[in-house]
Amino acid sequence: MMHWHPLVDEFLPTLIALRRQIHRHPELGFQEHRTAALIASTLTALGISPCSGVAGTGVTAVLAGQAGPTVAIRADMDALPIQEQNAVPYASTVPNVMHACGHDGHVATVLGAAMVLSKLAPLPGTVKFIFQPAEEGPGGARPMIEAGVLQHPAVEAIFGLHLTNALPVGRIGVCYGQTCAATDEIKITVLGKGGHGAHPHQAVDAIVAAAQVVASLQTIASRQVDPLESVVVTIGTIAGGYANNVIADKVELHGTVRTLNEAVRAAMPEKIERIVRNVSAAYGADCRFEYLHGYPSLVNDQALTGLLESSAVKAIGRDNVVPYPPSMGGEDFAYFARAVPATFFRLGSGSAICTHPGHHPRFDFAEEALGVGATVLVQAVLDYFRV
Repeated sequence: MMHWHPLVDEFLPTLIALRRQIHRHPELGFQEHRTAALIASTLTALGISPCSGVAGTGVTAVLAGQAGPTVAIRADMDALPIQEQNAVPYASTVPNVMHACGHDGHVATVLGAAMVLSKLAPLPGTVKFIFQPAEEGPGGARPMIEAGVLQHPAVEAIFGLHLTNALPVGRIGVCYGQTCAATDEIKITVLGKGGHGAHPHQAVDAIVAAAQVVASLQTIASRQVDPLESVVVTIGTIAGGYANNVIADKVELHGTVRTLNEAVRAAMPEKIERIVRNVSAAYGADCRFEYLHGYPSLVNDQALTGLLESSAVKAIGRDNVVPYPPSMGGEDFAYFARAVPATFFRLGSGSAICTHPGHHPRFDFAEEALGVGATVLVQAVLDYFRV
């Protein structure tokens, strides 16, 4: 096996150019046609035949090797409905759409791994590259799995990554076991009886009842769940009322529920509905309640995470591989992790000027991270093949 690390430095300018091209032309979930075409043309130039249109806009490609295991690497492609505020030459040209979560960097990093691995072929195993749409919603991982991306050939393990400015560029974060939270949704309507603001005794104030519902829901985390477990109940929107002197007859609440533990998750619908119904009733109001299950929690495979950590130490040094705590953010890579052994690591991308977190209109990242991520992925694949 040739000494391949110089290849990463050789390809880095190309990766940066690809990332910037994607960043200039961001696309929302299941609209990633231009991004998918760029990925397909880049893979074709490497001699890796892509398969486009998977689950809508997804792209897959197989770097076939000799008899041996098949391992996959996944990148998500979609952007967010955010107006970019960065004054950089590669800023988004699409109004109110921006790569504010680093998915442009994920694509470039995985393409970098493909560039290096294609130069090392034939490998003693097969690598499948998966470029997934719609991670930010409604979710592209499950449709891609249903379309058969983990078959033909059958994938035995899968690697994923996410940029983070919480770590400096040059480092990666590794998490064992529970890694990202389940992302469920709640919709609540508190139903009262309208009336004149000057005569509250003749009405049932839905706003007062809804306010008590919001406050009471916070006791789930503080008083109803083991304090050693993690849970978040957030009401993100509240809407109701007509005028300053009118008592509202209806208030609509929309929120998110985040859990790491599946047993805790399973108990949440009953706990939340009990509070909503009983608090509403205490104020003479009625309610409607809906609980929608979103992405499951992401659990990293212990053995594969151990291999990833060992590979990263070999590739970038012990001091640059650090523990990373579980996140209450969601990630639909969880569906892949439920299907095959998987591990998802954090790729440090922070710098003195790249400090904003994901989903911020000024998010940007240190592009040297693309080379670091590609290096770790290549080493992990080679170690999986025991090269």
